[in-house]
Amino acid sequence: MSFVAWIVLGLVAGALAKLLLPGKDPGGLVVTTLIGIAGSFVGGWISSRFLHREVTAHFFDLATWASAIGGALVLLIAYRLVFGNSRR
Repeated sequence: MSFVAWIVLGLVAGALAKLLLPGKDPGGLVVTTLIGIAGSFVGGWISSRFLHREVTAHFFDLATWASAIGGALVLLIAYRLVFGNSRR
C-alpha cells in the first residue's frame, strides 16, 4: 500500500478506536486522529515484525485493518495512561 493509503487507513482506524474507547481524550480530535494514523503504522509494523504476518498490498485486507485498529487502540490507551484527563 502507498503512504497515502496508510494515512487514510489510519484516519479510519483512529475513528474506530475512538468509537471503541469513548470518553474525553487529553488532546482532543486532532491528537486522536494523529494517534490513529501513527497506530496504523505501528500496528502494521508489529504485525509484520513479530507476528510474521506481512501487510498486504490490498487496502481491504482484514488482517491489515485489524492490525491498524489494534495499533490505534494500543496507542490511544497508552496516551490516556500517560497524559490522563488533563482537559479542563
